[in-house]
Amino acid sequence: MEVVDGPRVEDRLARPTLGIRTRTPFRGMLAERDRLLAVLIAWMQTNEVEPDGAFYLRLHTVDMAGDMDIEVGAFVTGVGDDEVTEGVVPGGRYVVLRYINHSLRAHKLLFEWAEARQIQFDTEETDAGVDWAGRLEIYVTDPRTQPRKSRWETELALLTS
Repeated sequence: MEVVDGPRVEDRLARPTLGIRTRTPFRGMLAERDRLLAVLIAWMQTNEVEPDGAFYLRLHTVDMAGDMDIEVGAFVTGVGDDEVTEGVVPGGRYVVLRYINHSLRAHKLLFEWAEARQIQFDTEETDAGVDWAGRLEIYVTDPRTQPRKSRWETELALLTS
């Protein structure tokens, strides 16, 4: 894993999004992300929508042993439909880490860094898993121009409480 920037704490404004949300087992989640990203990109091309920012994977509910509630989207102001819906990534204070390759290592580094500083995340334990108010992998590298995921610059952004 190559750390590009961070970890650090950063205040962010709320941002409008268009995305596709689904539930999927943790095993196979990244294949589902890739499939949904292709669907979203095709939808955006068909509907002549250009992102105002990056594409992302948002983890709404995390249950490593069960289903994950995920959203694949893009930062953009636009009108959705039955397949692609409008949303908002909440504003607030985020812990942020930019890296290239090895997502699990990056997550571990960011969680350890936050724990050492006694930073708490905006989460809630539920029967379905841990609900996150804001947990994102933001793809700084545009997946439309770089197909090799091992070369993507990715930003983890986790909303604090």
